[in-house]
Amino acid sequence: MEKIKGIKLNMSQIFLESGRVVPVTLVRASDEIKPELENKDVVIVGTSKGKGFTGVMKRWNFSGQQATRGQSDKPRAAGSIGAQTPGRVFKGKKMAGHHGNKRVTIKGLKIVKVFPDKKEFMVSGPIPGSRNSKLTVSVL
Repeated sequence: MEKIKGIKLNMSQIFLESGRVVPVTLVRASDEIKPELENKDVVIVGTSKGKGFTGVMKRWNFSGQQATRGQSDKPRAAGSIGAQTPGRVFKGKKMAGHHGNKRVTIKGLKIVKVFPDKKEFMVSGPIPGSRNSKLTVSVL
């Protein structure tokens, strides 16, 4: 298994001979790459975009509370976090907090096209992270 260090450049799309549109991400390798990597399966490890401190609606897709029936100041609040009986909040409770900026592994992607002269290649599909973020590409 070959490992390639690189950076994410940007996303685009290409059209295959069959007319199918394939979304791709352009990656620049730090070292020289071989042209025969085309159509190989890859596993990509990167760091997701950091979103800072977020509430439960953005972080966990909570629906929020009703907008009527006396509701005035808590439409995006989480609501109750536990019952009286345990007398504590269970570990793992979905609450507001730090969101993103975590290590993410994406499997099932393919190298679609290789540009050895520029040290760049196209990978099918999305890759974690923002532009110019560091990646590790493992060729299977």
